[in-house]
Amino acid sequence: MLIAHRIRLDPNNVQATYLSRAAGVARFAYNWALDEWGKQYEACKADPSLPKPSEAALRRQLNAIKREQFPWMLEVTKNAPQMAIMQLGRAFDNFFNKRARYPTFRRKGRDDRFTLSNDQFRVEDKRIRIPKLGWVRMCEALRFTGRIVSATVCRVADHWYASITVDTHELSLPPAENQGAVGVDFGVSTLATLSTGEKFEGPKALHALLPRLRRLSRSLSCKVKGSRNRAKEKLKLARLHARIGNIRRDSLHQLSTSITRRFHTIGIEDLNVKGMLANGCLARAISDMGFHELRRQMEYKAAWRGGRVVVADRWYPSSKLCSGCGYRMEALNLAIRHWACPGCGTAHERDVNAAVNLRSHAVSSTVSACGGEGSGPARERGEIGPCEVGIRQQS
Repeated sequence: MLIAHRIRLDPNNVQATYLSRAAGVARFAYNWALDEWGKQYEACKADPSLPKPSEAALRRQLNAIKREQFPWMLEVTKNAPQMAIMQLGRAFDNFFNKRARYPTFRRKGRDDRFTLSNDQFRVEDKRIRIPKLGWVRMCEALRFTGRIVSATVCRVADHWYASITVDTHELSLPPAENQGAVGVDFGVSTLATLSTGEKFEGPKALHALLPRLRRLSRSLSCKVKGSRNRAKEKLKLARLHARIGNIRRDSLHQLSTSITRRFHTIGIEDLNVKGMLANGCLARAISDMGFHELRRQMEYKAAWRGGRVVVADRWYPSSKLCSGCGYRMEALNLAIRHWACPGCGTAHERDVNAAVNLRSHAVSSTVSACGGEGSGPARERGEIGPCEVGIRQQS
């Protein structure tokens, strides 16, 4: 199991300059390789006898010319440009397999990072050794034990971080508590509503800090390009964006940890976030919640504790179904938060009713996958795992 631990670094001025230079070399190598890839591909289309571009060929080409054309690359670790080209190769693999879009050029200030392979650095207590730089202090020690795979050093605002990937076989986390299954309905006004009736308000960090964000943006636009005052305002704005992201991530981590620690089976819905962002009135509020990040955290944390996340189909009518009798409403306006079922007369709160339906869907899907006669995607793949233990404990 691959786990990454992101640790803040505490470099001095000389070390910070080296890290910035290494990130610049990695960015240049990535952009150079992307440009060469396009040129060689066009030449290959014109003359089929020419070899197709590849990540390995571009790395050899750069090694052959960098001493003469780019001697400043030798001032930093050789891993910075080489790993950047390898990442470009993986980006093209994802593009050809239709898992991602065509790779784009990296930008200074946004993509300030470089990667080290496991044979190029060492980690001891609260410090990391980087080639041609030496030991750099870290704000905390590495939490996980196992084989260290790689480390990516990146800059966010004016802080440097090292994301260390570790291949570990076991995690010292207790299994999920036996509180049964739960349905989680995502929303804008309330981030998550559980089928138990609990509601978790989102941090809404962007909404809270939006006046300050607008003020700093206006101040930045008034500064002369290239001036020191503009650089200072740009750094202030970057710090504020980093603070907004940290507040959102902290809240999502607390919520996902709480849910996965208590429940072994979690039912959620597959939201079309990209389509939802087309609504100009709700786009900012939806982006401020972080639905995709919450789902991602719940999935891997549930797997750590032996739990399971069941994702309902995007067209599953969780809000329109009556959780009591199964009656389906033909239309239910988004502004309607409470409604009564015409079939059985039960009064429903929209979000709680949707969460209850998601829980029922998760339980039925889990039973079918773990030992029932029914068929389904999980049954066809043979995924009979920790969910079976939870069901037996419930019975």
